[in-house]
Amino acid sequence: MTEAILEVDALERRFDVSAPWLNRVIERKPRRTLRAVDGVDFDIARGQTLALVGESGCGKSTIAKLVTGLHAPSGGKIRFNGDPEKMQMIFQDPFASLNPRWRVGRIVAEPLRTLNPQAPEAQVTARVEELLDTVGLSPADAVKYPHEFSGGQRQRISIARALAGEPEFLVCDEPTSALDVSVQAQVLNLMKRLQREMGLTYLFISHDLSVVRHMADVIAVMYLGRIVEIQPTADLFATPLHPYTRMLLDTIPDLEAPKRDRAPMGGEVPSPVSPPSGCSFHPRCPLAFDRCTRERPEREPRVHDRRVACFAAAENTDV
Repeated sequence: MTEAILEVDALERRFDVSAPWLNRVIERKPRRTLRAVDGVDFDIARGQTLALVGESGCGKSTIAKLVTGLHAPSGGKIRFNGDPEKMQMIFQDPFASLNPRWRVGRIVAEPLRTLNPQAPEAQVTARVEELLDTVGLSPADAVKYPHEFSGGQRQRISIARALAGEPEFLVCDEPTSALDVSVQAQVLNLMKRLQREMGLTYLFISHDLSVVRHMADVIAVMYLGRIVEIQPTADLFATPLHPYTRMLLDTIPDLEAPKRDRAPMGGEVPSPVSPPSGCSFHPRCPLAFDRCTRERPEREPRVHDRRVACFAAAENTDV
């Protein structure tokens, strides 16, 4: 068994979304709590890529912030089996995550100076030039400002900044969603190459299954703050078990069968402030039955030895 570099156990994050105290008193309203992350658990093996996928608002980015310490958990545990300084994050928007007033050289050098304040300036400059070359930019780009680059080039700068701390674990929060499709492929191929060459481990967050199919070894599907299914990538695409996973896979265009029959999934994602009883997906699920409305399924390795939180899948292996 490969060592787990990250272990997440029963992770929770709740946000108080109540109206101001005086409004609650006058209108006689109770406090309201949003459960953004609701009992999530997963492990990531060293050198592996685990992808979190799901619709907007399901809690993916909140998990990224919990893992990197930008949010404190409301419950559960996060164990990082390594040096916390070796964990870095690549943010979604390369236009917002870079300081527009700093030159690229200073942006990439900041982690170097923070982690090693005594480093000679010549050594820092040489390392910055090396990092820019590693991500496919020119060392001469160090004197430019972020606005002088395209979106894909800016994300390369973000990757260079993340690599400056010599990380072993990277949290990638939808790193290509703001980029054109052709540029996405270039950045994803760069990240795959860096992973091979440097032995990196990724927690990769995306809403696009086509992207994670290219990147991930294991996929965890999230719905309304919970992970409903975890499978190795090839298995998930070949034999999806949860009805929500099937819905997501049906949204992927198929060049071989562009006019295939696809049953539309009705309804909208419920509010995480007042989620449905039982299985949170049951109002939209074509396989739901009475038990689904009363009990919340736990994700257990009891269907084909894979982990899925679905009573229908557990009771009928032909589902």
